[in-house]
Amino acid sequence: MIIAMAEFRINDGKESEALAAIEKLVAAVNADEPGALTYTWHRDLKDASRILVYEVWADEEATKLHRDTEHMAAFNKAFGRAKGVFDPDSVKISRLQRIAAIDR
Repeated sequence: MIIAMAEFRINDGKESEALAAIEKLVAAVNADEPGALTYTWHRDLKDASRILVYEVWADEEATKLHRDTEHMAAFNKAFGRAKGVFDPDSVKISRLQRIAAIDR
């Protein structure tokens, strides 16, 4: 199992565009990536521009498949540095090790 957390910010005035893109991406991951066990996007309640993504993948192959999908490439191209939707300098990605959990 591979666990990751990503964090980034939506630039001012780009909220609608960003949220629509996120919903489209999550729908594609749900439809096409069985190795995505959890793929949950969150918004900070105190700072609406701050987005956190919690991901649990079946294995390393599932993460590779995710990175190589057409929908991920389209998301990255459409919302990269040139488009100004997300702040590229705010991106943080961490791989995590589960220590303890409750899953119900």
